[in-house]
Amino acid sequence: MSFRVAMPLDIKGEPDKYPRKFEEIGAEFVKKHCQSEDEFIAFARDADAIITVASLLPVTRRVLESLERCRLIANTQVGFDCVDIEAATEQGILVANVPDYCVEEVAAHTMALLLTCARRIVQLNYLVREGRWGLTPDDHLIQNTVWPRLARLSNQTLGLLGLGRIGREVAVRAKAFGMRVIAFDPYISREVAERMGVELTEWESLLSESDYISIHAALSASTKHIFTDSAFAKMKPAACLINCARGGFIDEQSLSRALKEGKIAMAALDVLDTDPPASGNPLLFMDNVIITGHSAFFSPEAEAERWRRPSEEIARVMRDEWPLILVNPQAREKYINKWGAMKESV
Repeated sequence: MSFRVAMPLDIKGEPDKYPRKFEEIGAEFVKKHCQSEDEFIAFARDADAIITVASLLPVTRRVLESLERCRLIANTQVGFDCVDIEAATEQGILVANVPDYCVEEVAAHTMALLLTCARRIVQLNYLVREGRWGLTPDDHLIQNTVWPRLARLSNQTLGLLGLGRIGREVAVRAKAFGMRVIAFDPYISREVAERMGVELTEWESLLSESDYISIHAALSASTKHIFTDSAFAKMKPAACLINCARGGFIDEQSLSRALKEGKIAMAALDVLDTDPPASGNPLLFMDNVIITGHSAFFSPEAEAERWRRPSEEIARVMRDEWPLILVNPQAREKYINKWGAMKESV
């Protein structure tokens, strides 16, 4: 029986190469734009593997329990919180993702936002377009309101929420500017952090000591809206919050209040809680907020990689090899009971 690969989304670009790629390895590829659980189930019920963008079409327990032949869910994103991992494991379905495909891009974007805040680039750009010029003797607006806020980075502390792949790359870049880097990550040992020149600290200390806080953790029930009124109250009035991770970390009403009341100085956000935001979202109209429209992950190279990697993982499973990146290794035993022994990937 042919190995059948289904993509329940019809996305242009790199996926257009899938029919040829899968034909070359003896698999059938089909795609359809599904907009509901029922459509997803009807389309993919007999698929051996599924490629999806889980944030666009969640892979729910009901979907997973309805799949009759599925061995692998290959998610094209870093995050996998839109896949019901517990249900997949119970069904013996492997879940793979691409956790490192855009690490360089997000780290660079984070530093770009940090530097933009530190040097007030956006504000200066608009003032110049209004005819202002800092060296003009009588232009007190720039001299008295913007220049005093320009920071020397070697005197500043960057706090990282999360010290995984991207957090570590950001730390390397920040330390190249001479910044002190601290991090809160309960899953990282102090020894590992110290080898990177990063000080592990507690959550309360991260809030109170950081001049810039950048988010690079996994969104979960414990981190959902971790930035709320109580967190902003502990931050420095001159602090900047940077988010190139997921919008759900921040309670946006609390953030709006904190920015208006001067509890923090700026926010630089690549993502919002609702993506894209409602037209009336107050953050869109605040001068001390920079928003870059969920662009941190992108480069042509990264985009090609994120679509290539799922096809490679499916090819491994077709050869009875484990995926290189397995989100739920606890599913191995049930998988073997259903489909037989696997070889280790080489």
